Amino acid sequence: MSSAGEVGLTPMADPQVVTRPQQLYVGIRGAVTMDTMRSIADRIPVIIGWLTDRGIPVAGAPFLRYWVIDMERRLDVEAGVPVAEPVDGDGEVSPGVLPAGSFATVTHVGPYEELVGATAALLTWADEHGLAFDVRPSPEGDVWACRLECYHTNPIEVPDPARQETELALKLAE
Repeated sequence: MSSAGEVGLTPMADPQVVTRPQQLYVGIRGAVTMDTMRSIADRIPVIIGWLTDRGIPVAGAPFLRYWVIDMERRLDVEAGVPVAEPVDGDGEVSPGVLPAGSFATVTHVGPYEELVGATAALLTWADEHGLAFDVRPSPEGDVWACRLECYHTNPIEVPDPARQETELALKLAE
């Protein structure tokens, strides 16, 4: 395995393949552009508030799940929060299940603005290791079975952008 430094990632993170179990969650979907990406990420506190109001505990790191990616036009993205038990959604909040399987992952420590570069480096690493992603092209863009950015630090609790910890997890083809 090549080291993370060889593909442009922070030396603190080594890409790897991990098996993730199926994960229940609730989320809010939206279509955004690269310029309006924050609008969907800003929905995470809404979901956490929705869960809190119902006494439902959060069961993991909040995330953005990319469904369809066309970097030139739009991205279909979902802000989500894991839960331990099935939950009925209402309004704009709906339940979902992240699929189980093998994922290429890396943890990036640094500003969120660096995630595009970290993702490109993870894609390069996977290609160097002969790994194929569970993705298919469509006229709307690349359709991903599961492509996640999991936010392990809360920017309110850790305001220093250089210390923001984000796990990238991209589902591999079976």
